[in-house]
Amino acid sequence: MKLIRFGEIGKEKTGVILYDKKYDTSAFGEDYTEQFFETDGLSRLAAFIKGAELPEVAAGVRLGSPIARPSKIICIGLNYADHAHETNAPLPPEPVVFMKATSAIVGPNDNVVIPKNSVKTDWEVELAVVIGKKASYVDEADALSYVAGYMLHNDVSEREFQLERNGTWDKGKGCDTFAPFGPFLATTDEIEDPHNLHLWLKVNGEIMQYGTTSNFIFNLAQVISYTSQFMTLLPGDVISTGTPAGVGLGMKPPVYLKAGDVMELGIDGLGDQKQTLVAYA
Repeated sequence: MKLIRFGEIGKEKTGVILYDKKYDTSAFGEDYTEQFFETDGLSRLAAFIKGAELPEVAAGVRLGSPIARPSKIICIGLNYADHAHETNAPLPPEPVVFMKATSAIVGPNDNVVIPKNSVKTDWEVELAVVIGKKASYVDEADALSYVAGYMLHNDVSEREFQLERNGTWDKGKGCDTFAPFGPFLATTDEIEDPHNLHLWLKVNGEIMQYGTTSNFIFNLAQVISYTSQFMTLLPGDVISTGTPAGVGLGMKPPVYLKAGDVMELGIDGLGDQKQTLVAYA
């Protein structure tokens, strides 16, 4: 299944994509929340769809984040060797973990706002994992059984806030609109091998990032297991798994986003996104 949410910001309805068409599932009566995932919502939704006549979603309707606001967004930094190299960072001996504010979540094609006083806003295409059931102290061998599905995520970052403002990376990661999710959540049966997906990103039509999840330093099972040693992962939580080389920070000289720039990005089997940068007002 492919889950979507659509409609005006803050008033999104639930839906699914079936045979490349979008259908409204709001009659199911639940949003795609922590409670939905915790109560076997995917199976219940699948059963509902089999017996329902679903209205089609009108063409051109805005898509929101495929999931309602999760309890947390956990990100893994420097998880591709080429990205660590381009930023002059040593390969991490353990996963680098930081948090991204849930208030940063927007739809896949919504505008991205350059924060007030920002001069170093940057892009990062990433594979995001959505957790399907409560996970604490998970063994690597069992870790992938805790996954509900996968999404495309643009981990937009302000590098001065992140690296030069004396503190954790979180300050440069959680600005409003800095977490475009979607266009859909693909359940695990939709993705044959999450460790063999190509991901790409363009700025103003020019390819900046092109990589593959086969180059993870820490694979998905390792990341899920490791993270669960430090915090309980709740249903609907998101783990974003790192970005390949090609970010603006790594260029010589560095290149950063400005108002009017357009980012386009995608991952095999997970669709694509397109965002226009706008200045903070």
